[in-house]
Amino acid sequence: MKWRNRLLAFLCLIAFAGLGILYFQHWVVQKPFGIILFIGEGLTPGRLAATRAYVGGADSRLAIDSMTHCALMTNYSNDFATPDQAAAASAIATGEKVNNRAIAVDADGKPLTSIIELAREHGRVTGLVTNARLTDSTNAAFYSHPADPTDVDAIALELAQGGKIDIAMGGGGACFIAKTNAGRRQDDRDLLLELRHNGFDVVRTKAELEAIPIWRRPKLFGAFANEDLAFTDQIQERSQQPSLSDMVQRAIELLQYNRRGYLLIVDAGLMRKAAQDNNAERTFSEMAELDRAVSVAQRYAGQKSTILVCGDVGIGGLSLNGFPFRKDSGIGLLGLNSSGEPWNTWASGPRSARSYGAAKMEAAEAGEHDASGTAEGQELEPAAFYSKSALNTVDDVVGFGSGPGTEMLHGSIDNTAVFKLIGDQL
Repeated sequence: MKWRNRLLAFLCLIAFAGLGILYFQHWVVQKPFGIILFIGEGLTPGRLAATRAYVGGADSRLAIDSMTHCALMTNYSNDFATPDQAAAASAIATGEKVNNRAIAVDADGKPLTSIIELAREHGRVTGLVTNARLTDSTNAAFYSHPADPTDVDAIALELAQGGKIDIAMGGGGACFIAKTNAGRRQDDRDLLLELRHNGFDVVRTKAELEAIPIWRRPKLFGAFANEDLAFTDQIQERSQQPSLSDMVQRAIELLQYNRRGYLLIVDAGLMRKAAQDNNAERTFSEMAELDRAVSVAQRYAGQKSTILVCGDVGIGGLSLNGFPFRKDSGIGLLGLNSSGEPWNTWASGPRSARSYGAAKMEAAEAGEHDASGTAEGQELEPAAFYSKSALNTVDDVVGFGSGPGTEMLHGSIDNTAVFKLIGDQL
């Protein structure tokens, strides 16, 4: 009789344990351990098809295409239908619409809480990775609240001393070094040296980054170029610099040792720089670089992590035109087609064959156009309207996601929803 009671108690214990596991798996909200947000600067729906064709033909697939949820995203700023980079990034980072030129501050100049700051309050470690400058407005929106958005010295100081980001990697090293020491700072401070004194590992090359042990606590600052990192086609410079994928992989390896999880922000800023120069090859190549970084994140972060990819604002109005064959890819989609027509055209930018108003006078003074208004080489990728740098457009951007919380990416949503999506998963 005694052993029967024990057996019955044991069976009841197993039943309760099974019910507890079932309840936890199906009814208790489980937060993702890793949350990764990719920002593709200039990522509009039109970029996807052109990049697929460039990478491997019209029927090729990108890593982004494998993500389970997607949405169109409106991105107007508080005062303009077309946002600049600062306003678009601030909406994503803070969940609030701000004026153009404002970085994570409202119309009264009051700082807005960023998703990085919120993540730290929830005990997560944080990382920021970019192939542009760490002090660019897209990145600054996640850690800085400058009264003057052009004060790069103050933005760099806030990144170095703010204690908000555990791992930061990218370009813009000159913003952290005194002008007297081949940097750009006016205050003679060496912020890289100060970071070392505060316990950060400071690395300047790809080899130094690879030498950091993955078991070390996440406190790393990588400044791999004085300005932006090199484009994918700049082979010599790239040999000393990590790619966006390299930085994403190392960031995940270091951040995942925090028991309460992590938030990683990844900015593909060179997509914007290439588009602003009306360079279609580099624009497609940098979009492909973003896609490779997404693939790395999917592999290293695991299926239960939340991964988001979203654009910020359209740039330049790039179009791949005509009738390329289904299997055409790479350089076959650059330059002129068999009829002598350009494969790629732009709405605005420095490769315009004709300019207007003040832009025309400025271009003429600089000797950029001849008397007919045609500049050398511009027939390969012409722009409709001349501007020194391709203009932002009013296009919707696109958002993709996989993992917990990303089911809200459907239909048409506003870019401020990204803040809420991530905030709900912290």
